Amino acid sequence: MAAPPYPWLKPAVLVGGLSPLALLALQFARGTLGANPIERVLNQTGMLALILLVASLACTPLKVVAGWTWPLRLRKLLGLLGFAYASLHFLTYAVLDQGLALDIILEDITKRPFITVGFMALVLLVPLAITSTNRMVRRMGFPAWQRLHRLAYVAASLGVVHFVWRVKKDLTEPLIYGGVLALLFVIRGAEAVRKRRARVVSSSG
Repeated sequence: MAAPPYPWLKPAVLVGGLSPLALLALQFARGTLGANPIERVLNQTGMLALILLVASLACTPLKVVAGWTWPLRLRKLLGLLGFAYASLHFLTYAVLDQGLALDIILEDITKRPFITVGFMALVLLVPLAITSTNRMVRRMGFPAWQRLHRLAYVAASLGVVHFVWRVKKDLTEPLIYGGVLALLFVIRGAEAVRKRRARVVSSSG
């Protein structure tokens, strides 16, 4: 099935992806984020980072299951938006919450497990964002680029663990994201097995 043109698709996703940030900034400026605005910003940016990252990982499985090719056009944009929100999440913690006290930040990263895994997820996303351009794909070669970008699944998994360990009590929401991520793993794994078997049959024939 050929990808429909949908020239409005990427701009619409970009505007939709940035709208929560604009709303947060407006509420922060007006002082309407509640009694603990920093915690509100942390929660919102962290949640948006995970949602967008999982959405980017769902693009290929949607093609596999439904035959839709248009989500593939959004994969990079969704991933970069997820990285942007993950970076804002960490910067909110480091700058607004901890006042750039590096000793405290380093101690938190090394001694508080939920911060450790969250920071690891962000670190894994950095090379993916840097290599997201078509030029980097050509420079690295697609197979090497594809292997590197499988780290997105690792980063998303760490993001789910970070979410679980942060909320501690009501695990409903983080487990939903974990379940969606597990389903995406299964679909991609099944498709990889199918392709491998097809190659074996083709070479033996």
